[in-house]
Amino acid sequence: MQIPYTSEVRPDTGLYNGKMGVWLFLASEVMLFGALFSSYIMLRYGAAEWPRGSELLNVPLATLNTVVLISSSVTMVLSWAALKMNNFLKYRRYMGLTILCAIIFLVIKSFEYSAKFHHHLYPSTSTFFALYFTLTGIHALHVIGGLVINLYHWGPGAKWWKKDPERFTNRIEVSGLYWHFVDLVWIFLFPVLYLL
Repeated sequence: MQIPYTSEVRPDTGLYNGKMGVWLFLASEVMLFGALFSSYIMLRYGAAEWPRGSELLNVPLATLNTVVLISSSVTMVLSWAALKMNNFLKYRRYMGLTILCAIIFLVIKSFEYSAKFHHHLYPSTSTFFALYFTLTGIHALHVIGGLVINLYHWGPGAKWWKKDPERFTNRIEVSGLYWHFVDLVWIFLFPVLYLL
């Protein structure tokens, strides 16, 4: 049985089901991170004193991580564009680079976390570190989720390309929307935590 609107667009929304579903999911993610950022703002401006993130956190490592994530967004778009041009080998190359960027981001984040733990800085140390670990930890979990999805599409899920190329391309587009959201969250996290 063929599920309707998996490849073709719905006449009522102009989107296929997967794209509509990911937009609804991302709306809930916006609410999650919106609540977290709102908590940060309330706690920061309600505090008598607030430390500067640039004095407590590793700004060069975070800057490198920002470049890595922005690069991964570019490679994600290129992987989808390669499929639109019917070039599966280029897709594999660009998706592999996206996966590599995600792994690099997580390795750098683990170095950053281990340095904090080595200096006995934990979420219980202060409100600033509680927010830092909560916001970056939840973001890292989202990166891991995107990494798992992209690994699946790069590995065993790639067999769908031969069976139904248009549907597979749609899956990569939907994965890309999620990945861009994860990158966008970092674009907000980086200045708020590390620079202000």
